[in-house]
Amino acid sequence: MGSLSTPLLLGVFVAGAIAIWVAGTSLSKATDVIDRRFNLGEALGGMILLSIAGTLPEIAITVSAAANGNLGLAAGNLIGGIAVQTMVLVLCDAAASRRQSLSYLVGSLVPVLEALLVVLVVSIVMMGALLPESTSIGPVSPASLAIVVAWLAGLFALNRVRKSPAWKVEMPGSVPGRPHRRQVHPDEKPTPITKSTSRALIAFGIGCLITLVAGVILEVAGNDLANRAKINGVIFGATVLSVASALPEISSGIAAVRLGDNELAVSDIFGGNSFQLCLFLVADLIAGKAILPQAGNLDAWLAALGIALTVIYAFGVIMRHENCVLRLGRDSILALVVFGLGIAGLFVIPH
Repeated sequence: MGSLSTPLLLGVFVAGAIAIWVAGTSLSKATDVIDRRFNLGEALGGMILLSIAGTLPEIAITVSAAANGNLGLAAGNLIGGIAVQTMVLVLCDAAASRRQSLSYLVGSLVPVLEALLVVLVVSIVMMGALLPESTSIGPVSPASLAIVVAWLAGLFALNRVRKSPAWKVEMPGSVPGRPHRRQVHPDEKPTPITKSTSRALIAFGIGCLITLVAGVILEVAGNDLANRAKINGVIFGATVLSVASALPEISSGIAAVRLGDNELAVSDIFGGNSFQLCLFLVADLIAGKAILPQAGNLDAWLAALGIALTVIYAFGVIMRHENCVLRLGRDSILALVVFGLGIAGLFVIPH
């Protein structure tokens, strides 16, 4: 794509983003139907499959970037994507209610446990970045393996909590919605995808293919655009590329809160964020060397920003401030301020 003019290359990038939006929306609906028909969410393996399906854009971008040697862009997209995708909750908050904040409506502490898992795996990323490259196990960083182990252990614990909670919390006024998508929402309008298992499977396969191809296009076109604009690969991956790959989460999150599935909307964001960092293991294997030890100040800054935004919303769910200002809860307003300062900091800290 390097031979294309900048306007045409920008058009290709936008087309790839639109393809991810459309395919991601269909993929989300198809995944819900497959989950319901085969009860995938009841098993740990099913939850892993659903996590992979929800993170296909990031998988495509990471694989393409690692294969092409664009390690800064791959790391920036994975780490910076945590902050960008957490900011999807701001849009969900605005769409949930005019008078009540999203964190007030959630009515469950399960998203807080998922937020803690995000903090755990991001912390491992930050520690892995401090390890010398000589500590790698073949081409793989020990931290990349630790991230996967921690995520699987956290997923097992969350699955156990959902099946047999050891505590009960009362949150008057909350509207958590469905505990999982295997339960059909009475207000959800049927679509051709939801009417047939075979159609859902076909839509799932086509959605996966389109998402993977569009993700590669985004990475290649985005890398050329970043080079022409002389933008650091980590910054581009953490901002523009992360926003493009988060489009399916924006669509599914807003759709969830409009149906009253407020807990699901928050859980989907935190669940996707924790799984996303497992892709460092994939990136190590494809690149043939450990990526985390080569992370720099920008990646550390982005990791800290992701933790800060996650903690803000976890606090919001626990504290449950009800009132909104301009349709946003206090946690969303604080998140906007912190995110703005965090992005500004990318252009200030040395790299």
